[in-house]
Amino acid sequence: MHVFYTPDIDVSLELPEEEAGHCLRVLRLGVGDEVMLTDGKGFFYKAVISAATGKRCQVKVLETQNQEAFWNGYLHLAMAPTKNMDRIEWLVEKATEIGFNELTFLNCRFSERKVIKTERVEKIVVSAMKQSLKAQKPQVNEMMPFTQFIKQDFKGQKFIAHCYEGEKPLLKDVLVPGEDALVLIGPEGDFSPEEVQMAEEAGFKAISLGKSRLRTETAALVAVHTMNLFNQK
Repeated sequence: MHVFYTPDIDVSLELPEEEAGHCLRVLRLGVGDEVMLTDGKGFFYKAVISAATGKRCQVKVLETQNQEAFWNGYLHLAMAPTKNMDRIEWLVEKATEIGFNELTFLNCRFSERKVIKTERVEKIVVSAMKQSLKAQKPQVNEMMPFTQFIKQDFKGQKFIAHCYEGEKPLLKDVLVPGEDALVLIGPEGDFSPEEVQMAEEAGFKAISLGKSRLRTETAALVAVHTMNLFNQK
């Protein structure tokens, strides 16, 4: 059964315009057909199309299902976006399929991309959420200066992955299952030494993601997968 994203289903029994167009014009569903909806907040809704006129699609909810989270804790990835948006879009799709809670883009000293349009990222997140049959949509935040981000409160484990010398345990060896976790991933040119120092002074622990040198989006995906795997229920 096709899944449609309806974030306002609690106040409006109507599919958003884009979802309605896909439902009616692409899939050619009509009155009486059953559909599955999700609000992206942890709930699925079994529904039936009650009215279909032009670009509008109204539904009647038959059953509400609460989907329990697949992992414990709150998983937050903060990263500097790559210059090539295709690589970021790939990362966002795969990370959503694996499962995490929040994504923040960082503007670092060596960032190759200083501006990012989150509208496109949001669409990819929604598509991957539906495809992987999740009812919880990851939160996507606008780009934020690195120095501002690390000063924010975060109740949980805080890690920074960088390539500089020093004692850096593997992320898998220091993660505490069940606790909230935040991992910082830098740009292709890495975080600056000053940024690493500022992060450590703010309580972030330096970690390694393995012996291989990884691209930014690969490192980000490894971090998400590690956090998810160690917090699986």
